[in-house]
Amino acid sequence: MMAAEVFAVTLLLLLASSCRISYKLNGAALDYTVYKTVRIDNFPIRAALVYPPLQQTFENELLDYVQRNTRLQTTDGNSDLVMEGEITGYSLSPQAVNEDAYASKTRLTITVRVRYTDSKKDGNDIDQTFSAYRDFDSSQMLTEVQDQLCEEISDELVIQIFNATLGNW
Repeated sequence: MMAAEVFAVTLLLLLASSCRISYKLNGAALDYTVYKTVRIDNFPIRAALVYPPLQQTFENELLDYVQRNTRLQTTDGNSDLVMEGEITGYSLSPQAVNEDAYASKTRLTITVRVRYTDSKKDGNDIDQTFSAYRDFDSSQMLTEVQDQLCEEISDELVIQIFNATLGNW
């Protein structure tokens, strides 16, 4: 009986030492021995309706998020990973029509096309469009809420883009 107990304890120790539990709180799934650099290019506005501050707001949020959630060095030259694209949509649409046939809510939608290139591993490249929106009360002027809405939508878009590219979800 003593030998069986020793065997069982030894087996448990061997199994426990061979298992490795790994998790990342930010969702980044990068091998930092392979990937060292990322280049985030400009995202010019190619939408029919243009709000000039949106480009800078979106680019800053994307760059900040990548720097906060990865150990990649950002570069302007050759890099292991590249994110580029354009803001392809900035549109307003009526929502929630009330009894007098007027919209009580208006939806601001922003669409971004992203081309993600992985120079180290074939098959990881992405060319995808991401979209997010926020509704606001139609009694408000767009100019009153535009900056805040653009920040909120940019935050959501950046998380979607990060998860699809660097987060490898």
